[in-house]
Amino acid sequence: MWIMPLRGKHMVWAITACCCQGFLLLGYDQGVMSGIIGADNQFGRDFNQPNPTTQGTIVAIYDIGCAVGSLFVFFFGESIGRKRMIMSGAATMLVGTAILTSSTTLAQLYVGRIVTGIGNGFNSSSIPVYQSETCGGKIRGMLVCLNSTVTIIGLVIAYWLDYGMSFVDGPSQWRLPIGFQAVFALCLLLQGMVLPDSPRWLIAHGYKEEGARVIAMLEDCDSIDHPNVRRVQGEIEASLALESAGGPFRYRELLEGGKIQNFRRICLCIAVNVMQQFTGYLAPVVYQNTMGLSRNLSLILGGFTAVTYMFASFIPLWTVDRYGRRPLLMISATGLSLCFIIAAILLSTGTKPAAFGATAMVFIFQIFLGIGYLPIPWLYPAEISTTRIRARGSAISSFFNWMCVFAVVEMTPPAIANISWRVFIIFAIFNACWVPLVYCFFPETHSLELEEIDAIFEKGGITGGVWSSPGGRTVVRKRRVESASESNEKEKGDHFE
Repeated sequence: MWIMPLRGKHMVWAITACCCQGFLLLGYDQGVMSGIIGADNQFGRDFNQPNPTTQGTIVAIYDIGCAVGSLFVFFFGESIGRKRMIMSGAATMLVGTAILTSSTTLAQLYVGRIVTGIGNGFNSSSIPVYQSETCGGKIRGMLVCLNSTVTIIGLVIAYWLDYGMSFVDGPSQWRLPIGFQAVFALCLLLQGMVLPDSPRWLIAHGYKEEGARVIAMLEDCDSIDHPNVRRVQGEIEASLALESAGGPFRYRELLEGGKIQNFRRICLCIAVNVMQQFTGYLAPVVYQNTMGLSRNLSLILGGFTAVTYMFASFIPLWTVDRYGRRPLLMISATGLSLCFIIAAILLSTGTKPAAFGATAMVFIFQIFLGIGYLPIPWLYPAEISTTRIRARGSAISSFFNWMCVFAVVEMTPPAIANISWRVFIIFAIFNACWVPLVYCFFPETHSLELEEIDAIFEKGGITGGVWSSPGGRTVVRKRRVESASESNEKEKGDHFE
């Protein structure tokens, strides 16, 4: 297969563009249905005005599809490979989009949502792994966080396209916004075709020479015999040898402790994604039901909320590799908790000015969410997992993420209907709990290469040394001694290493 003749930072950015395309598709697909269902529009007339229960099923069944796709990656993703898994996700979403766009019955709509969700599950499980394994420790956080930023850009595009098409009569009012995601899926498929697979996956599966060639591309070296290439390849092989000392992979390894601490890694992968979804749920339905706003105004506010979220998502690009993952998570959770407390106090008065004040809290909420709990849960699982279990760790974390999305989407509207503003107290407590959990159990990983991160888990104890280490930094980045020629190579930029 033909591979793009790019090297160094150009190859890294080409891979990043592919990964961002996948998350742009994820964000668009997540947001496109929210502005279509639940209104007296063409979609409602075409599907016999679905009741609230049916509307909830249309939304939630997509999350189930995403969870199924993540489970598939958990069992088969490692053998298929990062690149081919992403291409499979794009192809599956193209099929799902075709089914959705041509839907004439609810049954066909459900099938389309499930198929599209499965493809998105492939992507959300595989893209963070692919991105993390093809860039250096100094820029890994920024590049994966860029994927999250693009997710919100996709969400914004979906919101405003839905809103613009709401003024159009006829089937195109909803078929065009749903069908438009095929453009993103096709671009993702074409990009994946001309990019190399992860060198760590290639080396782990016996393709050592091909893996060395990819490392040479990423390191901007002319030969696979270059010292930089041999050093990186040697580190990967040494790490794999340690991970594979017990022989072929067995699923019970995921529950083992020992020096590698797979069980602790998996628990952290799952925990950060559960925490992400239980930070809270705010959407146009909250504006409409809690604050008594019209649907049109709710949609407009929802669109501007997404724009605020998008701008906030740029903040981690400059902070995640400078200050680390832990501070952003703790600042994010603290701010979210305070937003919910203030919103609950304001809404408890029952006055209109207080409701507008609570609306302001929604926008501040998006800023704090964008700072930490938007990007880090997509980045952290791929970082803390070993090469041997990275695909499975990312997939199981993605599975729990989507199942929690399903749970929160199902539970929050009835909760608001029954206890109104008091639901925000529950979310405030959740967010307050995330701060000590991160402080005690989540090690800091910024600037470390993936093979260096393994040393984080060598310490014993309940917290693995995180509690007693300043800033949760249980490992310091290695300072390698390089020759003058190697130093000159570094001046070209931090690419793979």
